[in-house]
Amino acid sequence: MIDALGVPQSLLLLGGTSDIALAIARTYAAKRPELRVLLAARPGDRRTAAADELREAGCAVTELNFEATDAASRTQVVQQAFESADVDCVVVAFGILGDAEEAWTDPDAALRMAEINYTAPVHLGALVAERFRGQGYGQLIALSSVAGERVRRSNFVYGSTKAGFDGFYSGLGEALKPFGGRVLVVRPGFVRSKMTSGMDEAPMAVTPEQVAEATVAAVRDRKELIWVPGPMRIVMSGLRHVPRPLFRRLPI
Repeated sequence: MIDALGVPQSLLLLGGTSDIALAIARTYAAKRPELRVLLAARPGDRRTAAADELREAGCAVTELNFEATDAASRTQVVQQAFESADVDCVVVAFGILGDAEEAWTDPDAALRMAEINYTAPVHLGALVAERFRGQGYGQLIALSSVAGERVRRSNFVYGSTKAGFDGFYSGLGEALKPFGGRVLVVRPGFVRSKMTSGMDEAPMAVTPEQVAEATVAAVRDRKELIWVPGPMRIVMSGLRHVPRPLFRRLPI
């Protein structure tokens, strides 16, 4: 169970090599060193390194094979995660940014992005929700993006997948409330991570650790939606109301 301070005893990371997911696990481990972590990701050096790091922090780590584009793998990983004990908190932290122009000029690239960034998270969200209904409790953390709040021409395929992701998890939070489940949607801006390596840094950039600290605090405070950094909420609120002819001329 999640304690009165919002700290879980068990944590499932779907996308367990994500910089933000690992930062969330480290933040929780600092509060509960015996944290049980279920690390779901593709097998390989990155997953092994992530598991070793968490074990050094005192966590009891179980590594699970997970392939986001495989529906059978998605079903299996949730079954394995919940088969031996309840899971207090699930983090949906995988996704691809890809090449913005290739994403709409190459149909296969568009399909892959849609599958990984939207279809897979929806399937997993429904699978986890079923388990939470059975438990009568559970916290789901959905790592969204401000890119989905108003889709821009510069990365509209990615932005559209995040808009769908955001809408699904916002609705799932409402649906789970009567069953004791909770959903926190996290909307970061530009995050300095492996995903954005080599890209020009946007204003108000944050680190994975900053996203993690804000996320853990939001779970503790039982929030349903946050922006990271906080002032990004004001920026995006303004952009949502910019007329389309003007919006398309903005250098964003």
